[in-house]
Amino acid sequence: MKLLRFGSPGRERPGIVDGSGSIRDASSLGGDITPESIADGLLARLAEADLAALPVVPPGVRLGAPIARTGNFIGVGLNYADHAAEIGQALPKEPILFNKAPNSISGPNDTILVPKDAAKLDWEVELAVVIGKRTSNVPQSQAMTAVAAFTICNDLSERAWQMEGTGQWMKGKSAPTFGPLGPWLVTPDEIPDIGNLDMFLDVDGERMQTGNTRTLVFGVPFLVAYISRFMTLEPGDVITTGTPPGVGMGKKPPRFLRPGQRVRAGIAGLGEQSMVTAAA
Repeated sequence: MKLLRFGSPGRERPGIVDGSGSIRDASSLGGDITPESIADGLLARLAEADLAALPVVPPGVRLGAPIARTGNFIGVGLNYADHAAEIGQALPKEPILFNKAPNSISGPNDTILVPKDAAKLDWEVELAVVIGKRTSNVPQSQAMTAVAAFTICNDLSERAWQMEGTGQWMKGKSAPTFGPLGPWLVTPDEIPDIGNLDMFLDVDGERMQTGNTRTLVFGVPFLVAYISRFMTLEPGDVITTGTPPGVGMGKKPPRFLRPGQRVRAGIAGLGEQSMVTAAA
């Protein structure tokens, strides 16, 4: 099942993709896709819906972030072996965690705003996990029962803010539009092997990142279990799991985003994003 939100910013409505690829308006089945509606069983109701009875949404409609009002937006650093190698970092012995501000989340095709004093804005295509129920100290063997869906995140990162000065990652990853999600939430039943998904990211048509989730250092079940040791995960929380090689700071010489560029990112089975950068 592929779920999404469509419409103008602040007025998004829930939708579901039918077998032909058309978007159906699911507003009549329980309201917006939020932490509260996920906790209340919205995904189960949508799975049982007669999609043919739902109105078709006209093509070309704006897609918003596929979930509203996310509470916790958690990132994982250096979680691909080949990415750690490209930037000369040792593999971590346990996951590196950081926060992204939840209000950095934007739609999959929305404009990326380049802050006026940004100098090293980088791209990072990532697999993101959406939590489906309150979860604390879950064993790894049961961790996937806490996962509601998967989606794509572009973990945009201002490297100067992240690594220079006091070097706090949250500073470099939390500006408005630094967390595009979508296009859809894809339920686990549609992904046969979350540990073997091809990933890519292009800038202005040039392939920058090519990877596969099989090179994750810490896989999804481990991450959910690990994070739930230190905090209670809630429905609608997002964990973005790290990026494969090809980031701008790993290029020789480094390359960073500037206004007026096109960024396209995708993961097999999870769709694609297409964004243009512009000065904030």
